[in-house]
Amino acid sequence: MAGKIKTQVYEEDIIKTEYSELMQKSYIDYAMSVIVARALPDVRDGLKPVQRRTLYDMHELGIKYDKPYRKSARIVGDTMGKYHPHGDSSIYESLVVMSQDFKKGLPLVDGHGNFGNIEGDGAAAMRYTEARLQKVTQVGLLDDLDKDVVDFIPNFDETEKEPSVLPCRFPNLLVNGTEGIAVGMATNIPPHNLCEIIDATKAYMKDETISTRQLMKYCKGPDFPTGGIVTNKDELLSIYETGSGKLKIRGKVDIETAKNGKINVVISEIPFTMVGAGITKFLQDVAALADSKKAPDIVDISNQSSKEGIRIVIELKKDANAQNFVNLLYKKTRLEDTFGVNMLAIAGGRPETMGLKRIIKECTDFQYEIATRKYTNLLKKENDKKEIQEGLIKACNVIDLIIEILRGSKDRAMAKACLMQGDVTGIKFKSAESKVMAKQLLFTEPQANAILDMRLYKLIGLEIDALIKEHEETMANIFKYEDILARKDSMAQVIINELDLLKKEFGRPRRTVIDNCEEAVVEEVKMEEADVMFIMDRFGYAKIVDMATYERNKETIEEEFKYIVKCKNTGKICLFTNIGQLHTFKTMDLPIGKLRDKGVPIDNVSNFSTSKESIVAVASQSDLNLYRLIFVTKNSMCKIVDGGEFDVAKRTVASTKLSDGDEVISVVPLTEQKNIILKSNDGYFLRFQIDEISEMKKAAAGVRGMRLTDRDYIDEVFYTRGMDESSIKYNDRELVLNSIKLAKRDGKGTKIR
Repeated sequence: MAGKIKTQVYEEDIIKTEYSELMQKSYIDYAMSVIVARALPDVRDGLKPVQRRTLYDMHELGIKYDKPYRKSARIVGDTMGKYHPHGDSSIYESLVVMSQDFKKGLPLVDGHGNFGNIEGDGAAAMRYTEARLQKVTQVGLLDDLDKDVVDFIPNFDETEKEPSVLPCRFPNLLVNGTEGIAVGMATNIPPHNLCEIIDATKAYMKDETISTRQLMKYCKGPDFPTGGIVTNKDELLSIYETGSGKLKIRGKVDIETAKNGKINVVISEIPFTMVGAGITKFLQDVAALADSKKAPDIVDISNQSSKEGIRIVIELKKDANAQNFVNLLYKKTRLEDTFGVNMLAIAGGRPETMGLKRIIKECTDFQYEIATRKYTNLLKKENDKKEIQEGLIKACNVIDLIIEILRGSKDRAMAKACLMQGDVTGIKFKSAESKVMAKQLLFTEPQANAILDMRLYKLIGLEIDALIKEHEETMANIFKYEDILARKDSMAQVIINELDLLKKEFGRPRRTVIDNCEEAVVEEVKMEEADVMFIMDRFGYAKIVDMATYERNKETIEEEFKYIVKCKNTGKICLFTNIGQLHTFKTMDLPIGKLRDKGVPIDNVSNFSTSKESIVAVASQSDLNLYRLIFVTKNSMCKIVDGGEFDVAKRTVASTKLSDGDEVISVVPLTEQKNIILKSNDGYFLRFQIDEISEMKKAAAGVRGMRLTDRDYIDEVFYTRGMDESSIKYNDRELVLNSIKLAKRDGKGTKIR
């Protein structure tokens, strides 16, 4: 028999809320999650969550500096499974960056294999590379984790515990720097020298009223792993007081004389901002300077960089002005660049922009906090040891009585009760005197357990002496720890001693020079003016060829290229487009190439957009001053404009005024033309004298040339000189233009079939 199906209907709780408020709250929650839990470092240990979790996982896996390397894939997988479920690429990328000595002032990971290079080549896949912790990471960030110095929090699924922050013993945020983009904010902190930061920290601990200016006697400024020169020394104080500003950095350049007498400009250090693909871009920029004749003294460029360091050699001619060329590099390439400082980090659970002193204060307060927890924990352990040691020493003095109690007891509980409370119930003694003495015993529970667990060899005389000596050491430690916890100056000295050890073992000399440098001034060598030919094919690739090349290949060029314009190498090229725009660019923005060189896309050197407009005419700006231009649009608007109006400094201006749906179809210089012939799409031709077209300003719309019917438009424009017999191909026959009836402007025209 089929059972009845019971159906329960539950009422829905519909919560009405303002959509904008819900979106705002959701977005704020998302933003804070990215800011606090992903993109920004904690000021205390200078690490982002992914970095902290990766280092902690390596510590848990036992991949220490003195142990064998382990596969990066194992580290990444373990970190992702236990602590950071946000994808393997972010974890591996953080592992790679922490191992790169050209990005970090003090690498935290010891990488084995291809971990990328300074020229921008990426690391090998994580299945190929191996890694382990650096010694400084183990000693300076992880060693005290077992001493309950930081809080542990549940991981994402509450199956593991992870540290909320690592017990970092030095200001890692300043030493290694960081960069990160959050939601609505970003951080960019340059790396610094470990020795200088430790000296500044010690100075702050000795005098907490110290000013930023005084701190900078110890911390001179950034110390980039790539070296280089910071050129705005006088602006550093403001940057370190506010936590934001701009550093001007240069590469290190030496000028050498080669054996052949030529001059070598050698770049041995690059700006930190050039790390990565910046070197390749720099070489391309230098080559472009040579191609554009802005640096005509360049003979050769070679990148001789190796594991030993950066070495980029630019060979110049014998009589070249090397210093002027170096200044040109500073001006025109990223050999001089800007590093935007924004010292933003998480402090007290919220993002804050902090100056040098504030960061050192936060790190020092954290040192006091972890030292207090560390020595409180150590003191407790020493007090526990003291209690047991005193119990064992006391037991050794009455060992015969204790042995008698043990032999006379039926079980451990009976013996323990006697040792702690003097309870002799049920215990057999050899004498009444022993029983009386046993009643007087008052050991603590830990002491009683230690006595009951004690082995017989501990009764040897030497063992007893060792126990007494160990007790004396314990008492000394207790006195030491109590002093550290009771007096701030004692704790400060302990922290300073630890900093000194780190400085001695891991410190290195400064690499970056801090100075005030004059702005690079380039004495531009005036180019000798000469005629050149601008040529552009139908695909929009343009180049400049010299006159000799043009004369030798005149027929080929006229056959293969759509636009051919004679111009000056010091002048400008003008592009008139169908949407009424005039784009100008310098002739030398294009390389002087060989005939078979591909050329440069015209939209690379001008504001012309291939997706929005098409070129109607190309002219040399210097020639425009000599002529008047005839404009004709699709809607039959005509005008004549003085070419001098297009001698403008802006790269893009309006060349004419157009109505909606209209576009320019013809722009030609007015020379000896007498008549203009407009042809419409429907086959109407109108020939009239050019004198009927008014001369106007470039901002004018013009006058109507032909009266068009609906949907008809001008698609071609022709010109004739007097009575010449020029003709066009029309409907498979020759049409002599001067045979078309001469009419007046604004007529309908003649239909030709």
